[in-house]
Amino acid sequence: SQPSSVKLPKTVLSGQGNTTILAFPPNRDTLGATAYFIVEKDVNILIDSPAWTPINQQFLKDYGGVHYFVLTHRGAIANVKAIQTALHCPVLVQEQEAYLLPDVDVTTFQHSVILPGNIELFWTPGHSPGSCCCYHPAYGGVLFTGRHLLPNPNGILMPIKTSKTFHWRRQLKSVKWVYDRYSDATLNHICPGANTGFLRGRHTVTPAYSALQTFMDSLESGDRYP
Repeated sequence: SQPSSVKLPKTVLSGQGNTTILAFPPNRDTLGATAYFIVEKDVNILIDSPAWTPINQQFLKDYGGVHYFVLTHRGAIANVKAIQTALHCPVLVQEQEAYLLPDVDVTTFQHSVILPGNIELFWTPGHSPGSCCCYHPAYGGVLFTGRHLLPNPNGILMPIKTSKTFHWRRQLKSVKWVYDRYSDATLNHICPGANTGFLRGRHTVTPAYSALQTFMDSLESGDRYP
C-alpha cells in the first residue's frame, strides 16, 4: 500500500460503459494545473501533464499505458519529453504551440482532430494562441477545457482574463463557439484544467451547459468579468 501522504489520482466519472475518467493531483510544475486520464477499453488518453513522479508513472503503466498524450495549452506543458520517452505515446498539440516542444515528436492539428471513440480535440484560441479543448461523448458529454474555461473563486464557470491571456476577445469568441456547438443533451460535464479547488469537493462542473449558459447570459446583459 502507498504511504498516507501520497496522493493518487481520483476517480471523476465511472460506472457507465467502458469509460473511466480520473484526475491527477494539481501539478506544481504547471502552476497547480489538473491533468486528466481517460481510460477506455482499447485506448487511454492523458490530458495535460501530471507531476512526473514514480508514483504517477507506475499508475499510468498499471492502467495499460497512454495511447495519446494531449496538451490543451502551453501552460500545461511540463516534462513532456520524459513522459513520451517513458510511455512511448504520441503527443498531440494544436500547431501554434508545437514550437514550444522542439525536442518532442509531436502530432499537430489545425482546427480539430478525431481520436478513437469519437473523442475530439478542437482549437479554442484566446487563452493562448493554440489552446484547445477535448470532448468525450460519454456521460452525456464531457469537455476538458484546459484553462479556456475555469471555475472562479465562487465556483462559477467562466473564461478568466489574466496577465498571460493571449487575446481576450478571441477567447470570448471561442467560448461562444463552444456554447453554440453543444446543448443540454450533449454537454453535461466540464473538467477544468485548473482552479479545481474552487469546486469545493466536486469533481466536475455539472450540469455544464447550464453553467456555460449562465455566463453567456451575463455577458449579453453587460456584466463585466475579470
